[in-house]
Amino acid sequence: MTPTLDALARDCGTFLMVAMDQRESLRTMFRERGRPDGDADVERFKIAVASVLAPHASGFLIDGDHQEAVESFVERGLLLAVDVLQQEPGGLVEDTTLDEAPALRPSVVGLKLLVIWRDDDRRRARLEMATRFVELTERHGLLSVLEPVVRVPEPAREAAIVEAARELGAVRPSLYKCQVPLAGKGDPAEITRWAREIDAVLPVPWVVLSQGVDPADFPRAVEASCKGGASGLLAGRALWTNALDADDAKRALREESLPRLRELAAIVDAHGRPWREK
Repeated sequence: MTPTLDALARDCGTFLMVAMDQRESLRTMFRERGRPDGDADVERFKIAVASVLAPHASGFLIDGDHQEAVESFVERGLLLAVDVLQQEPGGLVEDTTLDEAPALRPSVVGLKLLVIWRDDDRRRARLEMATRFVELTERHGLLSVLEPVVRVPEPAREAAIVEAARELGAVRPSLYKCQVPLAGKGDPAEITRWAREIDAVLPVPWVVLSQGVDPADFPRAVEASCKGGASGLLAGRALWTNALDADDAKRALREESLPRLRELAAIVDAHGRPWREK
């Protein structure tokens, strides 16, 4: 039997989830800081994030290569990324495909798929992939988290985020993971206005991600998005990027990232819409 979104939510029905499924992007962040980026280095950092933040989060997202390594730290809400990334070293994710036969640990409660959305001749193919993804989760009795990221010229970005939500939200994932309007900059009221447009076209609860948002802007952006209908967050970089520069990652996570996570918990509980109210 498929669990409800309570498996990923806080007691009040909002979401405070940590994303740690970055792959080549994480290696790039290590290299930019002059730090080693081998398999052991990546795994050590992911374990550090899981050990410090996962006990305080309502869900934790990990990639297939590291789900076993972090499993013991995730008390609830383990999500597995099933997107296969097309990404050159140092570059952006250009496209994704769906891993239709993922190796699932027993503790996994849901799957996540990243979809790179463009207004091109592959829109139908991406919609079909999203449909197959939801069907895959249903066959396994798991929750589905769909994460479209738009790639369009900047002036059209906000309208494209709404259009992607309209198009891909129609496959009815359990939860929709959305970019923050205006990348979290500018007037909070304008962020809220765009969030309401996203909310109006989505038939399912949704949360925001943090990629592309300055970590200092993220709490304000989350509040503005929640006022427009979002139910919380599933974020990575805004939470743990600071620890990449630290010699003692766990200490940086405890002293800086954990207080930020607690600040965000208060925000989503005060302003987020409980998922059952969508």
